[in-house]
This record gives sequence, structure tokens and C-alpha cells, in this order.
Amino acid sequence: MSSQFVGLLVLYLAILLACAPFLGRYIRRAVEDGNYALTAWGRPLERLIYRLGAVRAGAEMGWKQYTVAVVAFNLLGVVAVYALQRLQGLLPLNPQGFGAVTPDSAFNTAISFVSNTNWQGYAGESTMAYLTQMLALTVQNFLSAATGIAVVIALIRGFARQTAATIGNFWVDMTRVTLYVLAPIATVIALALVSQGVIQNFDAYKEVSLVAPVEYSQPKVDAAGQPVLDAQGKPVTEDLKTDRQTLAMGPVASQEAIKMLGTNGGGFFNANSAHPFENPNALANLIEMLAIFLIPAALCFTFGEMVGDRRQGVAVLGAMVLIFVAMACVAAVSEQTANPALSGLPLDHASSLLQAGGNMEGKETRFGIAASALFATITTAASCGGVNAMHDSFTAIGGLVPMLLMQLGEVVFGGVGSGLYGMLVYAVLAVFIAGLMIGRTPEYLGKKIETYEMKMVAVAILVTPLLVLLGTSVAVMTEAGRAGVFNPGTHGFSEILYALSSAANNNGSAFAGLSANTPFYNTLLAAAMWFGRFWIIIPVLALAGSLAAKTRIPPSGGTMPTHGPLFVVLLVGTVLLVGALTYVPALALGPVAEHLQGAMPAAAR
Repeated sequence: MSSQFVGLLVLYLAILLACAPFLGRYIRRAVEDGNYALTAWGRPLERLIYRLGAVRAGAEMGWKQYTVAVVAFNLLGVVAVYALQRLQGLLPLNPQGFGAVTPDSAFNTAISFVSNTNWQGYAGESTMAYLTQMLALTVQNFLSAATGIAVVIALIRGFARQTAATIGNFWVDMTRVTLYVLAPIATVIALALVSQGVIQNFDAYKEVSLVAPVEYSQPKVDAAGQPVLDAQGKPVTEDLKTDRQTLAMGPVASQEAIKMLGTNGGGFFNANSAHPFENPNALANLIEMLAIFLIPAALCFTFGEMVGDRRQGVAVLGAMVLIFVAMACVAAVSEQTANPALSGLPLDHASSLLQAGGNMEGKETRFGIAASALFATITTAASCGGVNAMHDSFTAIGGLVPMLLMQLGEVVFGGVGSGLYGMLVYAVLAVFIAGLMIGRTPEYLGKKIETYEMKMVAVAILVTPLLVLLGTSVAVMTEAGRAGVFNPGTHGFSEILYALSSAANNNGSAFAGLSANTPFYNTLLAAAMWFGRFWIIIPVLALAGSLAAKTRIPPSGGTMPTHGPLFVVLLVGTVLLVGALTYVPALALGPVAEHLQGAMPAAAR
């Protein structure tokens, strides 16, 4: 592990952990305190929003009413995003004259952005008009992020309240989170990115001459977007040459800021944060990485303050940091180690694929291995999906790290709101397991964990593995699923497994070797994204309602402390054992087998 990576990791965590407590306290006051001085500027606008939406701000909701509001609001978002894509050829702010997005791609994208996944089976700069990028995609970046934060605030109220029939008002929570938390911070981040060279304009695309002609090869695809295969079943490539390049323009910084802050991940450009117009230099890269974890880390302190014990939030944050640091180090070591499959090649053959210090394939030279490995770990620990390197080009173990982080349920910081409510579900499971060990009724934050709560926890934890493993099985067993795979064998299986893991866990990043913009994958992944989001939100809100109705029990001599090192270890163990073991057989068929094949001598292979 290089000193450059260690230094970058330490700097990153130092800045993050210095900012998180202050932001966590601000979030609590902004959402809960209607008289908070720092939000006085927006109170007239807040009241206007309630008036226009006929919202009774003082009327709270039970968990069922809250759930109906969440699902109905997001269904409306799906309709709006779908319609804007289908009608974009008739709408303004479309200097390139893009026509309507195909029905299956529009459906997939609508589900994707509403569910905070931002999976993109299309190239943004050649598909989406400026109005679609702003009014459909960027707006949903705000609203899907606000939905996640609203849900976790409702769950925290369930722990904090007692003998209560309500868990808050969804419309009030959404308004305050968007108005006082997401919009101001995203504005600051956008201005910071513009200062570093991220573009923000409405110009038409520019065509420029290259200094020297470029020759390149690319896979051939048919009219349906499927790879063309030769008689041996291998992808056919075509050689091309050009002396001109089209530079895409657009309102990039405004989308980039909320894409990271809201852990959305959808890039304005196909290359995402590897594109210099989205992520031009090392400072912009650091800002984007900080933006991804900023709110998930802060919400841990919000949790501690709302339940009246900051140590509870620190314990949850400590578990997240431990897993994150371990995974980041594994990714960095894997990428900084030469590919064993190339170790026996002559230097002139290996030099085109390896750079001194490790595997540089698929990485931007302006970031290098350290920043690329750290970014990949951050974006998949959170449910972000933005990438500054192509994960498909990582080593087998380097690619396993982001895949496994998603499969853990994206609870290691995780998405804004969704990461914390996922980790709190694991916390309830951890105290239940501990209660079984010592023969006591489990308690968490003074609330007894009984049959109903454990049923909701079981549903929340089992939904995503079911979607990932069942979806992967369908894809590998059908011709339409196998047709989209560019790489045969274990790596091709990893591409499918990664895609389903990304979709069901609302991440959105891809291995990039899978041709997924087809009716089959657009439909399959859309289903995984929708159910992976709302089949977890519904039991989480049911859990919140059940906990809010319970009486708080004073701690006794047999109460297990949930704020110390022992609980942190128990929580980490629960996440790793329950989350990871589910996927061991699938991982063994994909990245683990690929690593072992690469490590074999050529004669043995």
C-alpha cells in the first residue's frame, strides 16, 4: 500500500469527520425545529410550498400514511421523468435536436433516477437534452435524496418517541430537507466545482480539430445495440480513424454537485466523473469524494442527537469507518500490485497494460491508482455510482471490493438516509443475536425488539439478496441476458452479478463491459431498482411505527450497552456475516475464480 494512498485516505477522513458533527446538528435543527435561526431565510418559501400543496404542516402521519405518501410521490416522479424523456424532441433547451428516448430506456431511466440509483444504460451527451438533464434528472437527484433522508428521520423518531402513533409528516420532512439541507450545500459544491473547471453553460456542442488523427477500435453492435459476434462467439471489433472531436457542453456543475451530495451518481457524460468536464483535477476529485460521504456521516450525529445520546451515533459511525477503511485498503493493495497473469510476459508486452506501481488500465492518469481505488470504494460504500475509473478494468480482487460493498446492502455510510436506516436495521439484528446469546429479550435504545420488529428486519435484509441472485440467475440462463456480455467466462459472469448488485442496492455504477441498454436489461434492472428501494423502505417505516408506539424501558444491569467498542465489533460482525455470506457462492463463481485463474501459471491454465 503506497504512502500516497495512506496520506489521501487520512486527509479524506480527517476533513470528513471534522465536518460531520456540525452538519449533523444542523440537519436535526433544520428538520425538527420550526424556529431555527439558520433556516429563517427560507421560512416564507416553506409556508408558500405548504399552501400550494395544501399541506397541513402541523398534522403528523402514522407509518401507513407516511408510507403511502412516499410511494405515491415517487410514482408521480416516475411518470414525470418518463414523460419528459419521451417528449424531449418537442421541448426547448435541446440544441443538438435529440429525439424521444426509446420507451424501454425511458422507463428504466425514470425508475433509476426516482429510486436514487441513477443506473444509465445510455450515453448522456448523445441522448438527453439540456432540459431533460435539468428538469427530469437533476430534480430527481434532489427529490430521491430527500426521500431517503425523510425515511431515516422517521425511523429515528421511532426510536426517540414512546407511546406515539405518528412518525412525522412526509411532506414537511421532504420540504425542509430539500430547502434547508440539499439545495444550499449543493449550491456551494457547484460553485466550488465551477472554480476548478467544471463547465456550466447552455452552449451548443463544439467540434474541434485534433492535433493528430486518432485510430481506435470499438465493438460492433447491431441495430438493437447488441454486440455482433463472430463464428466463435467472440465480439467483432471495427477499426476507425478520425481527425475531429465533438465536445459536449451543458449545465454540468449543477448536476454534478447534487449527483455526489445526494449519492445519486448519474453522470452528465457517459464517462461520468472520469470526464474532465465533470472532474478536471485532484482538488475537484477530493471535493466530489467528500460530497458523497458528507451527509451519510452527518446523519449518524443527527441520529445520536435525536435519541438523546450522541455516543449511539458515534458507535454506528465507528462501525462504518472500520469496514470502509479495511475495504479501501484491500482495493488499493490489489490495484497497486501487478497483474499476476502478466508477470511472466516480456517487459515490452506487459508495459502496454501495466504502469510502474500497479494496474493503470481504465484509470485516468490525472488521478492515478490511489485516488481511483479510493473513489471506487467510496462510491460503492455509499449508494452513489459515480465513477472516476472503469471498474471493469480493475483486478479481480480490486473489482470484488466495490461489488461486495454493494452486496452488504450499502450500509457502510451508504446512500443519504438509506445507508443509516440500513445500518440501524443491522443494529436491531445485532442486539437480537446478542439477546439470544444471553437469554434476554433484546433491547435497543430502550425499546424491546419483539417478533413484529424482527419480521420487518428480516424482510429488509433479505429483499436485496433475493433480487440480486434471482436476477443474475435469470440473466445467465436466458439468451437475451447472455447476449449483452462482451467478456466470456468468469469476468462475464461478474459483469452480470455487478449489474444486478448495483441495481438492487440502488448504486448505479457498472462494470462497463455489459451491453445493458436493451429491452431485456432495461426491464430486469428497472424491476430490481424499484423493489430494491421500496421493499426496504416499507418495512423500515413499519419498524418505525412499531417502535414509536412502544414504551421506553430504563436500562438495567442486564442491558447490553450499544455505544461501546463491544457493540461496534458486534455490529461489524453482523454486517459482514449476514451480508457477505449470502453472496459467497456467487462471488466464488465470479471475481474469486477470475483471480485464481489469473494467478495460475500459463501451463496450468
